[in-house]
Amino acid sequence: MAAVPDLDRALRALADSNRRSILAVVRTGPQPVGVIAEEVGLSQQTTSHHLAVLRGAGLATSTRDGTRHLFAVNTDGLAAVRSYLDEFWPTKLAALKNAIESRNG
Repeated sequence: MAAVPDLDRALRALADSNRRSILAVVRTGPQPVGVIAEEVGLSQQTTSHHLAVLRGAGLATSTRDGTRHLFAVNTDGLAAVRSYLDEFWPTKLAALKNAIESRNG
């Protein structure tokens, strides 16, 4: 039951297009806030806020490189979201199979 709030937080975080844009920037590797902000067209302060939400939702991680904070995608957090969404496919695929079989039968 503990995974449900984490999933809810992750889905709420992903609902924001700015956060999805940020994840797209950091999916290739860790980036500092300034680079992320420039790529997505937001201020560093706004970008930092969105990164904090992504980290809180388990979708991003941060590390330090000297004085810089680098942010990257947390694939474990995304795996939880994917696992949830994947649960819908077997039902849909079974329904598709039944529809095709009934049409051909």
